Amino acid sequence: MKITALVENKSSCDLTPVHGLSLYIETERHKLLFDLGPDHTLLKNAEKRGIDLSQVDTVVISHGHFDHGGALAAFLKINHTARIFIQRRAFEKHFTKSLGIVKVPIGLDRKLMDHPQMVLVDGEFCIDEELLLFTVADTSRFHSTANDTLYDEAGKDGFAHEQDLMIFGERNVLVMGCGHCGVVNILEQAKQYDPKICIGGYHLSIPATKKTVPEDILAGIAGELAGYDMDFYTCHCTGEAAFKYLAERVKRMYYFACGDALTV
Repeated sequence: MKITALVENKSSCDLTPVHGLSLYIETERHKLLFDLGPDHTLLKNAEKRGIDLSQVDTVVISHGHFDHGGALAAFLKINHTARIFIQRRAFEKHFTKSLGIVKVPIGLDRKLMDHPQMVLVDGEFCIDEELLLFTVADTSRFHSTANDTLYDEAGKDGFAHEQDLMIFGERNVLVMGCGHCGVVNILEQAKQYDPKICIGGYHLSIPATKKTVPEDILAGIAGELAGYDMDFYTCHCTGEAAFKYLAERVKRMYYFACGDALTV
């Protein structure tokens, strides 16, 4: 398979960076988008790479925040056949309270919930023999304090609307969006699927302030990740300081920026 970052916070090439995430993944069976980024950046960057988004057959939206699904309406205007898999609760209202501002909306367009291409999922879901979606209930280990600015209508967000993707092939690949449930908890849940590559964000930095989580959290995560026989490609909400810390302690830790491509 080939994985290309079409939307990411950083870019060292001709693609435009923006705060968000979208990975274009070609497998033996699928042309897949994992997340869509916040805006039309996805469409512009795909065009630069010669990727025809109208031919995408599967979309996975990792959770209900606009920087991962903000381009959904624009995508639906050019693609009329792809099935879009999303946790049902992702369309609930979501907010941030960073910078002392109360309840700034960061959710998805709820009018799109009933679109005929939408496949609303409740928990784990097997798409086919190649693709599996799963959720994480136990989020207790190494809680990221960067999550504490995020809320739903009931209070602090518990991230029941977050899902992760397993892609099965010669080397199984785990794909996560922000890893709000905690990369350590997600990896523990994914052990049964034997992933050899993990790609995605860990949400160890607050986007508005760039503040990184405390060092004891980073140290605990680094210690856990170092015990896995796995290649780690992180990005987006991990944050540059957290990435540097982890990369110094986890041998196979790499940054996956906008325009980067990985062949598995």
